[in-house]
Amino acid sequence: MVVRKTRILLGKLGEGHKESLLNLAKSLSEAGYEVIYSELQEPWAIVMSALQESADHIGITVLPGADIEALKEILRFLDKEKAGHISVTVGGFLDDEDLLRIKDMGVMAVFPRGTTFSELVEWARENLKARHP
Repeated sequence: MVVRKTRILLGKLGEGHKESLLNLAKSLSEAGYEVIYSELQEPWAIVMSALQESADHIGITVLPGADIEALKEILRFLDKEKAGHISVTVGGFLDDEDLLRIKDMGVMAVFPRGTTFSELVEWARENLKARHP
C-alpha cells in the first residue's frame, strides 16, 4: 500500500500576514508535508481548493478583528461537501473571547499568537496523517 505525504492547505481570513504564512508553509514543507499555499480568503474558495487538491487538513490564519463567521462558513461548507475527513486548525492574532468561540466550533486545534513554527510542526507530526491515495 502506497502512502502519500500529508497535504495541508494554508489559507487566511483577512488581509496581510502573508510573510508569516509563507514561513509556516516553508517550515511544514521542510518537515515533509505537502503544502498548498493559498491566498484565498473566501470560505467557499478555501474549501473548494482543499477538495480539488485532496487536502487532508486546512490551516487557517486570522488577524485581529477577523470575521469569525467566515470560519464557521468553512466548517459549514466542509460539512455540506461531506468533507468531514478534512480537519481544520486556526491560528493567529486571537483574543481570549475569540479563542473560546473558535474552540467551541469544533476545529481540531487553536494556536494563539506566539506559537512557534517548530511547535506547529511538532503538533502536525503528532496529529496529522495522510489518507491513503
